[in-house]
Amino acid sequence: MTETQTNSAANTAADKNTVTASFQIEERLSTIEAINEAKRCLHCKVPMCVKGCPIGNNIPEFIHELSKGNMGAAMSVINETSTLPAICGRVCPHENQCQGNCVLGKKGDPIKIGKLESFIADFDTEMSLIRETLPQKTRGKVAVIGSGPAGLTVSGQLARQGFHVTIFEAQQQAGGVLLYGIPEYRLPNSVVRNEIKKIEALGVEFRNGITIGRDNHTIDSIFKEGFDAIFIGTGTARPQSLDLPGVTLHGVHQSIALLHQVTAYNDGAVSKRHIPLREGERVAVIGCGNVAMDAARTAIRFGTDVTVVYRGLPENMSASEREYQEAVAEGIKFLWQTEPLGFAGDEKGRLKEMIVRTPEGEKSLRFDRVFMAVGSRPANRIVSTTDGIEVDAKGYIITHEHPCGMTTRRGVFAGGDVVHRPQTVVLAVKAAKEVADGIARYVDAIKLIYHVNQLEQKS
Repeated sequence: MTETQTNSAANTAADKNTVTASFQIEERLSTIEAINEAKRCLHCKVPMCVKGCPIGNNIPEFIHELSKGNMGAAMSVINETSTLPAICGRVCPHENQCQGNCVLGKKGDPIKIGKLESFIADFDTEMSLIRETLPQKTRGKVAVIGSGPAGLTVSGQLARQGFHVTIFEAQQQAGGVLLYGIPEYRLPNSVVRNEIKKIEALGVEFRNGITIGRDNHTIDSIFKEGFDAIFIGTGTARPQSLDLPGVTLHGVHQSIALLHQVTAYNDGAVSKRHIPLREGERVAVIGCGNVAMDAARTAIRFGTDVTVVYRGLPENMSASEREYQEAVAEGIKFLWQTEPLGFAGDEKGRLKEMIVRTPEGEKSLRFDRVFMAVGSRPANRIVSTTDGIEVDAKGYIITHEHPCGMTTRRGVFAGGDVVHRPQTVVLAVKAAKEVADGIARYVDAIKLIYHVNQLEQKS
């Protein structure tokens, strides 16, 4: 193994006790720490942090309110633009967005914007602050399919504007990728559930355990219930695989399946034996995106030896730099310019080794488990059971700009990863906010047309 293929020796030097000690769920600020951090804000005339925020949070204003100890006012400012602040405050790549644009970053010490945002949201939850005054739900009736970041954002936005919103979720618990696809150490499940409770408090109805496109639940059946518009925010639920020899061997898995199973384990729904990891196993994760980092960092927490295998160089990876650096600190190894060619097993059909191509030629590497994280794509259940919704060659839903997010079927909208390919949570939120505006305009228009027609008939 050459230096170009692996990290430096420091990457592997940490012993097991050191690595275990480095694992943390999250680092939260105390009230004093948060207020003191907020006081550092310079309140720039041209706040670059706002320009760096994909959803346009009024960062200087909520930080200013926090610096005065006005938690409720700070929360109100955030609520004007964000539906999921406790989540975005934790999982957004702040170093590339708001925080990365903070002028204090030039001196190497930017304001910890993400931690301040999640602090305010957590304080609001824990103190049960008085909720905002909401309009009556008389403006229209909207169905939302999927309760991931896009679905929750659309629901929250529309509920605040007087729409009656119902979310249809296939899983028994709402949350989508936030609950089942992001590890506990990065986004605690309790945080996701608390944010969902806040969405419920806005008057949003949740119907869990209902899969649209199955058991007579379709777009048409939803419209028959009297909904004015439908939003599809189902994300990219189908992981992609590699068409390689031996891919069906026992021991070759999907990373997203691992994350789902660990979530179930953390919830007490399954025992540890259902997790496809055993202490001391040699584990490979193929890919170098954020899902790969999540799978690798999850696997090492079960006492395994983890190596990320990636065909490109560090500068080509799609994972955030922060995720990569934290993975390295936890003892995860990286093989660069290493492309999987196939898998070999023993006489019982169990994975024994992975054959790879490297700059030095073809090699066989011993692994007990391999987890693939090579992308995902939308499921086709909804489209295949509905007339009039067009998709592109890869199955992503085609939408229009006017009204924003409407598909090729009238009254059906879509947004988030199911349209724009897999992205970060905050970009899904950004897209969903724009589609929510499109849905509101559409419903208002059809309601107006209906009333005009009614008046004409009476005259």
